[in-house]
Amino acid sequence: MKVIAVNGSPRKNWNTATLLKKALEGAAAQGADTELIHLYDLTYKGCTSCFACKLIGGKMQGRCAMNDELTPVLRKIEEEAGAVVLGSPVYFGTMTGGMRSFLERLLFAPLEYAKPPRSIFPRKIKTGVIYTMNVTEQMSVERGYGNMYSMTEGSLRMVFGSSETLCCYDTYQFPDYSKVVMEYADPAHKAARRETEFPADCQRAFDLGRVLSSGL
Repeated sequence: MKVIAVNGSPRKNWNTATLLKKALEGAAAQGADTELIHLYDLTYKGCTSCFACKLIGGKMQGRCAMNDELTPVLRKIEEEAGAVVLGSPVYFGTMTGGMRSFLERLLFAPLEYAKPPRSIFPRKIKTGVIYTMNVTEQMSVERGYGNMYSMTEGSLRMVFGSSETLCCYDTYQFPDYSKVVMEYADPAHKAARRETEFPADCQRAFDLGRVLSSGL
């Protein structure tokens, strides 16, 4: 089985993407096949509420019926993934729009409106979510980001069976802070954290990849 990483950041080589690559390195160290998918390379929409995935006896029961550039990604996860690790920066207190639309399509189709709700995804897979953000850990608590983390983790657990969350705080956002309006950030502080803290975040991502690939 394969470990698939899904990048919900528009950047392919910055904080989120780097941590996802480290997670895949950890998975590869365990012998897993790996793949990184950049959502912002694809043209797709979120769920359109057609409910074809919920029709009793329907040919798309449990699968998203929409056909666009996300469709092959969803099929690949269904058919090949033993583990999936998602990554998104936090914008305005939540994940990116691209990641949110992806999760609507990934999670809604296999979730049946039963009592209690149940998943008809064909097997259990391990999942993890990596968040990157400009704010400190304390600020994330004060702003209630934990609700978003727990709701996403809960939805992933409901559909796939397990999930883990990794957060990277107070990130270094720009190669040159002198070129952007960022009056409340101290560029020296940001650069120092990039040197001292981000390597530890990379190691945690690597370890997450090892855990997710264990037993595949």
